[in-house]
Amino acid sequence: MQEATAVKDIGTGELRVGSRDSTLALIQTQLVINQLQQAYPKLKIKLETMKTIGDKIQDVTMNKIGDKGLFTKELEIALASNAVDLVVHSLKDMPAELPENMMLAAITVREDPRDAVVMAPRHADKRDLAELPPNSTVGTGSVRRVAQLQRQYPHLKFQDIRGNLTPRLRKLDAEDSTYDAIVLAYAGLHRQGLGERIVQKLDAVLPAVGQGSLGIEVRCNDQRTRALVACLNDATSRLECIAERQLMRVLEGGCSVPIGVKSRWEGNQLYLRAIVAAPGGEKLVEAETNDYVDGPEAEQRAAALGVRLAEMMRERGADEILNTITA
Repeated sequence: MQEATAVKDIGTGELRVGSRDSTLALIQTQLVINQLQQAYPKLKIKLETMKTIGDKIQDVTMNKIGDKGLFTKELEIALASNAVDLVVHSLKDMPAELPENMMLAAITVREDPRDAVVMAPRHADKRDLAELPPNSTVGTGSVRRVAQLQRQYPHLKFQDIRGNLTPRLRKLDAEDSTYDAIVLAYAGLHRQGLGERIVQKLDAVLPAVGQGSLGIEVRCNDQRTRALVACLNDATSRLECIAERQLMRVLEGGCSVPIGVKSRWEGNQLYLRAIVAAPGGEKLVEAETNDYVDGPEAEQRAAALGVRLAEMMRERGADEILNTITA
């Protein structure tokens, strides 16, 4: 009876939620707030917003900024200083290693993790990157995407494009735009209500680690917040992302390093496939492995699966590629 009363009591009082201040980040954070509010109607939720390094530096490619916490550091500073109780991240933006006394307390249900193509208005009749004329320019801020796309579409040119989702679309749609198409995460477009702009989902491009899920970061010693956000966890998405993040952790990658990974299930078996490609696409390493991921030790099995795949990738030369990028 006492335990039930304690759990009930956590749903009262105030909860301070930290978020980036971009349109998409606020939409995603509101999804989390709505779910918490539904679970705890008496909870008073206060939103705190801020800009991160990745938001402030818009004229340098992400892999050249040299910081794995491009979109998380300022939020984590606020969390560490007790200015907020939790922060909401796009999981794909979170580094493999979190600061001391911080943990990934919840992983939300995963949206479609694939990348998607949006065409410039002048190519409204095109439904596939393969249909673009030779030397057409495709914008993306992701080294991972470029590394894979250059191999699949050698007739195209790829150019960096920075900024949040709305400014990127504005650059694409401008009359004097230098871009013929841009590639973005399907999840972001869908959540922002822009799904009608998508002309192609890129099945052959392996997504970023954790792409499509939101990660809820809290302080390890904050038992109340940890208990509050437990309702946000999606078991299947969590297992996939634990495996993928362990792969990234062993390979020492970050959100700006070209590690692509895809998870799929056959019954209780989780199949994990990964790729590491050089920025020019001239060299790549691929591997796939699987195992049963279920039962009381499911999370440990998922993590072990990620480690095994990372070791397979290393044996095939992944470190050599990653070292040339991060050097």
